[in-house]
Amino acid sequence: MTPEELEMAVQRHCTSKLQDERLVQIRTLGFRGEALPSIGASARLSITSRTSESDTAWCLRVDGGIITPPQPSSGPVGTRIVVTDLFFATPARRKFLKSPRVENSHAESVMRRLALSAPQCAMRVTLDDKLLFDLPEQSPVARAAAVLDTTPDTLIPLDEERGHIRLSGFACGPAKTRATGSGQFILVNHRPVTDPMLRTAIRVAYRPVIERGRFPVMALHLKVPLERLDVNVHPAKTELRFADEAEVKALVIGGLGRALGHGSSGGGGIHASFGIRPSRPSISYPPRLDVPVNPPVRADAPATLPFAAPSLSRPSTSSIPQTERSGFAEQDAGFTPAARPPQPVPEHLDPAFPLGASVAQVFDTYIIAVAPDGDLVLVDQHAAHERLTHERLREQYASGALRSQALLLPEVIDLPRREAEALLARSEDLSRLGMDLESFGPGSVLLRSVPALLGTKDVQGLLRDVGDELANDPDLEAGNTDSFSNRLDAILARMACHGSIRAGRRLKPEEMDALLREMERTPRANTCSHGRPTWLKLTRSEIERLFGRIK
Repeated sequence: MTPEELEMAVQRHCTSKLQDERLVQIRTLGFRGEALPSIGASARLSITSRTSESDTAWCLRVDGGIITPPQPSSGPVGTRIVVTDLFFATPARRKFLKSPRVENSHAESVMRRLALSAPQCAMRVTLDDKLLFDLPEQSPVARAAAVLDTTPDTLIPLDEERGHIRLSGFACGPAKTRATGSGQFILVNHRPVTDPMLRTAIRVAYRPVIERGRFPVMALHLKVPLERLDVNVHPAKTELRFADEAEVKALVIGGLGRALGHGSSGGGGIHASFGIRPSRPSISYPPRLDVPVNPPVRADAPATLPFAAPSLSRPSTSSIPQTERSGFAEQDAGFTPAARPPQPVPEHLDPAFPLGASVAQVFDTYIIAVAPDGDLVLVDQHAAHERLTHERLREQYASGALRSQALLLPEVIDLPRREAEALLARSEDLSRLGMDLESFGPGSVLLRSVPALLGTKDVQGLLRDVGDELANDPDLEAGNTDSFSNRLDAILARMACHGSIRAGRRLKPEEMDALLREMERTPRANTCSHGRPTWLKLTRSEIERLFGRIK
């Protein structure tokens, strides 16, 4: 800038970017031209600038609103702005600042949002002589990975459109969560925002796949026509007003839901790290493999599970010499009675089955499998089957085909009065879930049918859990059926938990393989209904690091 332009830059509204007198068609982050004058009014501001045609730079200073005319100075071509002694002219405002740690955190958060909104710009941030980040010019995925503190292969890309609105960006899987919403970065027309409506939509989309109380990590970019967006709602421009909030919310919920709704065939192995133990594991998503919808089925597959086991060409242990098989005996190999003897691994594993072939069951709860790439896979049989049952219940409920099974003798269930009343108030909605009940005196209900998919086991425990959830949800006490609909998924999760394979049940090799194949085809199979991981992956390098073979 020239000396004349320097003096104009610190005048109110002289750098306004508005093209007319209306606050419409806002394309820039700032638009009123008040930032530099406001900073100069409360702090010490210096601006040094030099044009390519000038032999010298010029420096202008503003101290507490007092402007010192530009003076010749040294400096390269370009502009450098330095702000020191924040709020020295407004000590009353300084008293309301929080602790240095909190204010430093706010400053870092602002800079990370700006870095995400402009990946084409290099950014370097230091705080108390400590380098926070130094980012070169990057691609959007590389910048998102750097800001979110993860690796590019853990990010799920999004690109969705609904009408004239487009949602793009990157989201982390359900295992990459935080205790707060600090890992959620949202851009609207390249403007960093913290809009509560958008955060609510994100929470709804992730609710089926993460634990309650945890927050997902993502970097989303929403593009909305300028005439359908009002950015002049909040002084900091962090909250927005949309012409059609329902349309925007539906796009965010639907887009994230589709990105998260793949089975284990799309990768999603939660890599267990034993070298450096993170607070929570992270998920990686390699390119999706095409999995046959109906893989080959064994003729002798057991009918104890609601799915059939495909053939993996597993050799029989009888073909192994006795001298080699003796090491598999429980008493010789040191296996406890809670462990299943290991099975031989097929020589050739089909890459279409990413979870590989099962080789053993440990503690009658965890399945050990070998993936086609040689990695070790650990599966929680109860958590995995719970997700499979949950998705079948969800599909049946959505199609209105959740069939009920009448009880031969209706069950009389005694409950606290509050829970019984909550159940009876939702009797019509519960009947859609296959549970028909009626009043049977104060504090008692008569249960006549249960969902056919779950059978008749533990019906009292199921109804007590559902009644407790309905009675204790604040949204449901108001008697709003729409609120109940929003909680149906949680109730389906409770039903799935009661109808799943329990920990402690011994499975046959064919049953274990069948469970793995069904996981590869079922949406959201990487986590259970409560958001916990269903399977972990331990790579060969991690195993070798444990044994000291590599550093």
